[in-house]
Amino acid sequence: MAGPKLTLTGAGGALGLVLRPRLIARGAVLTAAGHRLPAPVSPEERVLGGDLREDAVVDAALAGADAVIHLAGSSVEKPLAEIIQNNLVALQRLYEGARRHQVKRIVFASSNHTIGMYPAGQRLTLADKVRPDGNYGLSKVWGEAMGQLYFDKFGIETVSLRIGSAIERPIEPRHLSTWLGYDDLEDLVWRAATVPDVGCLTVWGVSANTRSWWDNAEAAALGYAPKQNAEDYAEAILRGHDPGWRFQGGSFALADVT
Repeated sequence: MAGPKLTLTGAGGALGLVLRPRLIARGAVLTAAGHRLPAPVSPEERVLGGDLREDAVVDAALAGADAVIHLAGSSVEKPLAEIIQNNLVALQRLYEGARRHQVKRIVFASSNHTIGMYPAGQRLTLADKVRPDGNYGLSKVWGEAMGQLYFDKFGIETVSLRIGSAIERPIEPRHLSTWLGYDDLEDLVWRAATVPDVGCLTVWGVSANTRSWWDNAEAAALGYAPKQNAEDYAEAILRGHDPGWRFQGGSFALADVT
């Protein structure tokens, strides 16, 4: 029996390259879409390139898909005009494409930078108001709101993942609270794309870190039970490093947004 038909955007980015072989190994029938034509990671993978602001590209990417994992867009702080084009306009085109092709769900790569201006160490739940730390974080707040709009208006489900620090291993003190290991990332994204009847849901994209700042109770709806813990690396990280960060968003919170 064929697995779920998934489209992954941002296929040539760091997380796209991590996730593609893992999703295929889980049985996904995968379309990998990138701004530039990505190199295939498997003969079982369909690849395509193009600008998601163009309807024809979106149509080619979404045709026949059960769900979309949307990783594309600017992933660092940029001037607002660039952020609007890459993170807002492209996302709206994607949701309109989902309407045209009756795609059931979008997994949206949101970010901890939606709340990056909270002080480091403050425990947060998803009920706490957003406090974006720049143009990038602001675009992710907008994206989460778009997911709610398209669910309420058109029934397209969205799982927004407020991703922390998704890297192979934690390397700085802030990561002891924000790390999302690759094994946990894989499991979270797979569940976000395939668990039935989730509605419009936001969860923290974070591992089971002893020092986590984020209460991830809502992730129980996905059956997500992370296994990795940044504390395993704490001794090495804290040796010779300043353990303090002023804001949860780290360096993003100090960037000039003008």
